Amino acid sequence: MMFDSARRALLSGLVAAAGAGLASCAAAGRNASRPRPIPPSGSPPARSAVAGWSGGLPDLTPYRTPYKYGRRVLEKSGIPGSFDERSVDCPFVFCADGHFYMTYVGYDGTGYQTGLAESDDLVHWRRLALIMARDPNDPITRYNIAMMCILRDDALDSNGSLLKVGGRHLGAWHAYPNAGYEQGPAVIGLAWSDDLRHWERTPPILTPADGAPWERGGLYKPYLVQGEGIYYLFYNAKTDEKRWHEQIGLATSRDLETWTRYAGNPILRNGPAGAWDTRFASDPCVLRHGPWWALYYYGLAADGRARDLLALGRDPRHFTKARQIMVDVGPPGSIDEDYAHKPALIEADGALYHFYCCVSGKWPHDTRAISVARSVPWT
Repeated sequence: MMFDSARRALLSGLVAAAGAGLASCAAAGRNASRPRPIPPSGSPPARSAVAGWSGGLPDLTPYRTPYKYGRRVLEKSGIPGSFDERSVDCPFVFCADGHFYMTYVGYDGTGYQTGLAESDDLVHWRRLALIMARDPNDPITRYNIAMMCILRDDALDSNGSLLKVGGRHLGAWHAYPNAGYEQGPAVIGLAWSDDLRHWERTPPILTPADGAPWERGGLYKPYLVQGEGIYYLFYNAKTDEKRWHEQIGLATSRDLETWTRYAGNPILRNGPAGAWDTRFASDPCVLRHGPWWALYYYGLAADGRARDLLALGRDPRHFTKARQIMVDVGPPGSIDEDYAHKPALIEADGALYHFYCCVSGKWPHDTRAISVARSVPWT
C-alpha cells in the first residue's frame, strides 16, 4: 500500500474543548429557502462589495477567519474495527433542525467511508452514524466512498441550511477503486436522501477517462452549487504522473444527468514556482457574497506545506487568486504544523467559521484531525 506525503496521515482521539461565546444553529445566519439568482457574467459589483477594492478584488475582511481555535474538534475514534479508527478528514458543515452537522471522512487502514457528527456550538461534536459505507460487491465503492458535500444555501453569511431538490437532499461523492489511502483513479457521483442518514447513490457522473489530461489521474472533491436552473459541480483532479499536480475544474448540468465540462478547464490552475499552490490547487468550497463567487481551496507549495487559500470571481468560471492566506500552517509542535487545508465554512451568530483538516507530526507518527478558525476572537 503506497502513500503520498501530501495526502495521508493517521490520527488520535476526540477532544472535548471548552469555550465561551459559541454558536447557535437556531439563531445563526440567513435561513434561505431557495437559491439566490446568479448575476450574469460581467455585471457590475454591488456598491457595498466594492469598498476597499484593491487590485480588482474587494476588501477581503468578510472572507477571513484569522482566529484559530488551536485544538482539534474531531479526531480518530481509535476504536478497533470502526470506519474512522485511524483518521478523520474532509469536513462539510451545515445546519438542520436546530443543530449543526458535519459530514466527514473516516479512514480505517483500508479506505475512506463517510460519517455524520452533530454539534450545538460548532466546537463540541458527537458522532452519530456511518452514513455512506463501502460495498464489497461494487467495483466502484468496494474500498472507498467519500461524501464531500450536500446542496446548501451558498451565501457566505448563511448558516448552511440545506436546499432540497424534489423534496430530497442531494449530495456528491467520490470513490477510489483500490484499497489504501486514495489509491487509483477516483470517479464522482451523486446521492439522494430523505433523512441524511440513508443515501441512494447514482452511477458515476464524471470519470477521469472522459476528461482532459489534467484530470486523467483521478477526480477528487466535488462541490455542488445551484442557481437559475443550473447545477455547478466544482471539483479538483490530478494528472497521472508519479509526482502529480492537482487543479480545479467545473462541470454543469440542468437535469443532474447530463454533465458538461467547461471548455476552459481547469478554472483554477497551479501557481508558478514559489507560489502557495505550485503543486496542488485542490478541494473547492464555493460560496457567494454579494456579486462575488468565493472559491476557497487549499494549495500545496514546494515547501511541502498545505494552506487554505481563496480566489474570487464575478462568475463561476473566472477567478482571481487573493494574495492572502486564509488559514496558514502553525508553528512547530502545533496541531497544524504541516497542513491546514480542506476548507468548509459556515456563519453563526455573526461570526464566520472555517473548518479545516489539521495535520501535525511526521509519518508514520503524524496526526490528522479536524479543527476550526473563525472571524472573531475566541473568548
